[in-house]
Amino acid sequence: MLADRTNDGYLAPFTVDLSADPGRWRPLSSTATDPDAWVGNLKPFVIESPSQFRSKGPNPLISARYTKDFDEVKTIGALRSTTRTADQTTAAIFWQAPPVALWNRVARDLSAARGLETRREARLLAMMNLAAADGAIACWNDKYHWNFWRPRAAIQEAATDGNPDTVADPAWEPLFHASTATMPALVTPPFPDHPSGHGCVSGSVLRTLREVFGTDRMGFDVFSSRFPNQPRHFERFSLALKEIVDARVWGGIHFRTADVQGATIGKKVGFWLQKHYFTPLRARR
Repeated sequence: MLADRTNDGYLAPFTVDLSADPGRWRPLSSTATDPDAWVGNLKPFVIESPSQFRSKGPNPLISARYTKDFDEVKTIGALRSTTRTADQTTAAIFWQAPPVALWNRVARDLSAARGLETRREARLLAMMNLAAADGAIACWNDKYHWNFWRPRAAIQEAATDGNPDTVADPAWEPLFHASTATMPALVTPPFPDHPSGHGCVSGSVLRTLREVFGTDRMGFDVFSSRFPNQPRHFERFSLALKEIVDARVWGGIHFRTADVQGATIGKKVGFWLQKHYFTPLRARR
């Protein structure tokens, strides 16, 4: 493995295409730059290339679908939203934690509950983490292919987007705003909106867990560093992914299309791994 990963692009220089045009992502400040942009060109572990599962891309700025996404996140994802429920606020903050840390605990708990022997648990963890790695690689490659702006910029600068149905609010801030008293601080992430990184990684992990256990119906708890003693319970892997898609909108940091397409990329990575890797060896005579 070490030999195979030599010169794989780890921490390699990455040029970000910055533009002030409407719809284009750019950092909030000169110091708020993406430390992980290089991931988009990293050599994948199992998929054929970082761009293998290119998404359909964000909605055109003047489209009705963009307007629908815009209005949704503007209303429910606002810092002081009057439509977001207390549980939606909790869920948004809950999921703002490193997904790999969340899912490795889930995998260990499920392995113990199902009594998996060591070799099967090792296979599960290997599959899940390689799927997560390639989900992130595919996602970051897609992010910088589309370079789409986040809701904060889109809503504050809507007067420039050419869409008469989107109303600008220069003072709009998302739930994930630096003024929120949480640690680590909740902020708009310093990289493009589309697709959602959490969606890509969680989609790949949950598709893999479904494959390993042979069913979507599985009761489990997820523990987050944001709420150490308040796990969220799910009866299906797909229901956890659905909440993640919603939660990124509730936090005001993603358009729904970015979340949905991110989850789709993740599922495709997980399905590819299932078909091409970690398959049973034929019994030897």
